[in-house]
Amino acid sequence: MESFLAAWRPRILSVLRIVSAFLFMQHGTQKLFSFPAEARGPFELLSQSGVAGVLEVFGGFLLLIGLFTRPVAFVLSGLMAFAYFIAHAPRDFWPLVNGGELAALYSFLFLYFACAGGGAWSVDRFRRG
Repeated sequence: MESFLAAWRPRILSVLRIVSAFLFMQHGTQKLFSFPAEARGPFELLSQSGVAGVLEVFGGFLLLIGLFTRPVAFVLSGLMAFAYFIAHAPRDFWPLVNGGELAALYSFLFLYFACAGGGAWSVDRFRRG
């Protein structure tokens, strides 16, 4: 059983990366394109929300395919930490109350990808050979 789990560990890492990147990108496409849900306000590229939207879409896509996984995940982890402390933490100490659970979770998940890499099914792995 242990050998089975060891064999699948890099693949499951890739599945986690792909699914989380896909879910993360939706926040950016909402900001940039009002898809799949209406944007919460007008899109302004040089605003905090605009920069976050661009990073969420394009960084999320790079993470989705596993290209430059470590540096992109590190930047996105910082983005989500920044989002948590700027938008959520001032509301309340507890993430459940301040609405920051996703930002905190994405921050630590992306930090994990920055350390672990993209897994077996990533462009980074295919580039290495």
